[in-house]
Amino acid sequence: MNAALAAAAMSSSFAPLGKPAGWIEVVCGSMFSGKTQELIRRLRLATIARQKVVTFNSKLDVRYGRNHIISHDKLKIPCIAVSHPREILERVAADTQVVGIDEVHFFDPSVIEVCEKLADSGRRVIAAGLDQDYRGQPFEVTARLMSVAEFVTKNLAICVVCGNPANRSQRLSPTRKRISVGAADTYEARCRRCFKKDHK
Repeated sequence: MNAALAAAAMSSSFAPLGKPAGWIEVVCGSMFSGKTQELIRRLRLATIARQKVVTFNSKLDVRYGRNHIISHDKLKIPCIAVSHPREILERVAADTQVVGIDEVHFFDPSVIEVCEKLADSGRRVIAAGLDQDYRGQPFEVTARLMSVAEFVTKNLAICVVCGNPANRSQRLSPTRKRISVGAADTYEARCRRCFKKDHK
């Protein structure tokens, strides 16, 4: 896909001629890199373009509320909280054009098939999530979704230690659970040099 067509596809007003062509967009990065903010921005633009939008989040994420996706800087958009990816397919209406999914790494790998089915049906799918866990290891769900997506945006945060670009999430709590929902009290954005893989 050439640059001009890619730019057009990224626009929420892009409407292919003939049968609608679906695609998948992934917004990934570390904690505090603006993933949810970018997801909300794209979904709002789609709404302004009068497209039918529905957004989903994991029931695991209750940091700011259950009925809205809310970024760290308090931007928000209504959402449906689900426990399993199959619920997404069940809740997408026939006339839905754009589907947003936040915290995609919280879901099991079946979310990849769900995203592909939605895109194959002619819908635009925008998924946001962490690409690495607190150990600096890839989240398999995000990595696999990136491999089948048409568009991938990797956001960088700012390292709280040195101010350099940060692509890792330093966990501050002692828990060893791979999935541990938290915000500024639990995580910091760190660069490659300042990240401590074995931090306790």
